[in-house]
Amino acid sequence: VQLQASGGGAVSAGGSLRLSCTASGTSFRNYHMAWFRQAPGKEREFAAAVRRSGSILYAGSVKGRFTVSRDNAKNTMFLQMNTLKLEDTAVYYCAASATNILSSSTTESAYAYWGQGTQVTVSS
Repeated sequence: VQLQASGGGAVSAGGSLRLSCTASGTSFRNYHMAWFRQAPGKEREFAAAVRRSGSILYAGSVKGRFTVSRDNAKNTMFLQMNTLKLEDTAVYYCAASATNILSSSTTESAYAYWGQGTQVTVSS
């Protein structure tokens, strides 16, 4: 499966952005999907996941501000980011897995397929 992330950009604190991740070459509906992010000088971390069942997980740092969703008919996952903070500045990556179990949904190593990343920059 090939993943293409898009929608990043520069935004002021308190603003919003919507990221998209489009998959090709596979049956998208069969994959668990997730967003990870990597801030400058930090390790990549889990942000949100939407499993093929539709169940959703969020990191505590984004819960209540970010909304993850998927449209299986369009082979696309979305991340609506509201009330953005300076600390949300990062490269955002989408990831896919056909096999991971629920308990590993927030673990980077559970995802075999990765998009190229899209930069989100939040300024004051």
